[in-house]
Amino acid sequence: MTTDENLTRLRAHHNNISRYRRLLRTRLLPLERQFIERRLFDEVAALLSLSASTFPIAFSEPRPGRPLPVAEVMP
Repeated sequence: MTTDENLTRLRAHHNNISRYRRLLRTRLLPLERQFIERRLFDEVAALLSLSASTFPIAFSEPRPGRPLPVAEVMP
């Protein structure tokens, strides 16, 4: 799959997650709430999985006061 297709799928999952969260703020029957919570869980899992495969490298900023990690060049 191309990056454009993955970005389109990521956007669709994000939109579905937003819609399900908005629905959970409304008055629902217990069965409806359970269904939407399950769908929300599935969408979040799909989003995380697709994100990890689309963008496999994650960068994190160092915490203030901590030195940058340095790879050992010579043992």
